[in-house]
Amino acid sequence: MNDFINELGVIIYATLLFTPPLLFAALGSCFSEVSGVVNIGIEGMMTAGAFSGCVVAHYTGNPWIGFLCGGLAGALFGALHATATVRLGADQTIAGTAINLLAPGIAIMMAYSLFNSTDTVPLTASAKIPLLFSGSFDTTTVWGKFMKNVFTNYATTYIVFIAVVVVWFVFYKTRFGLRMRACGEHPQACETLGINVLRTRFLCVCISGFLSGLGGACMTMAITNQFRPISIVGQGFIAIAAVIFGKFKPQGAMLGCLLFGLCTGLKVVLGSAAVSAQLISMIPYVVTVIVLILFVGKSHVPAASGKPFIKAR
Repeated sequence: MNDFINELGVIIYATLLFTPPLLFAALGSCFSEVSGVVNIGIEGMMTAGAFSGCVVAHYTGNPWIGFLCGGLAGALFGALHATATVRLGADQTIAGTAINLLAPGIAIMMAYSLFNSTDTVPLTASAKIPLLFSGSFDTTTVWGKFMKNVFTNYATTYIVFIAVVVVWFVFYKTRFGLRMRACGEHPQACETLGINVLRTRFLCVCISGFLSGLGGACMTMAITNQFRPISIVGQGFIAIAAVIFGKFKPQGAMLGCLLFGLCTGLKVVLGSAAVSAQLISMIPYVVTVIVLILFVGKSHVPAASGKPFIKAR
């Protein structure tokens, strides 16, 4: 029984550790998709945030400034994506693919110029996102160890679940959320009512980039302690899958991210088992494919999603 409780605690810890990067990105994807703009550039925006947050935290020694700058870097690429798709009417899928290619290239180039390497310098303990409730539990007991595993986690883990509540409130309890959802369903009707569809979509894509950048910063400033070219590999696409699983709702995306976080946590927990490492590494991606097959047809995609809006003259 004690071994089961210990293993359960470790799995919960791993799930909560790997969920925040996915959940920040998924919340960002919700903003973009619900407003009517397909954003598959989430991966690139996460990469920009991962690199920028780590570099700024290294030079300033302040993790929160680095975390914020990671979000701003993602927002910059979000603005680039919005300019191409919302303002200029470019194909949204191609523009998102370009972001996914451009952001890692710029990050690696800047890493070479700053550190003469594709990797950044490892962050010191004071420059990383702080760990909360460390040493608050009696680890001499089984339940004390369990509580430690469940509640001792990085501050971003708590922030991201607060963000889910905030985003839900914005979506369903504010005028901006109502207009955003309307722009994704009936943009022409919104235009006749005096709602600036282009401005709303542009802002939503920038918010999408900002939240994705925060997700990337979580990866390099909490889970790891430096940026590497492989820091963000597939997390952005998994976050998009979680949004589809959650039917484009923030609360649903949270459940999807917890599922994928659990899969990633199991990959780490089972890493020492007598099972092929390649098979274990496949777990999150196999689950992603299964979820897309089962749920993509059941999700209500906003009616105007992916369709360029041409403002009436």
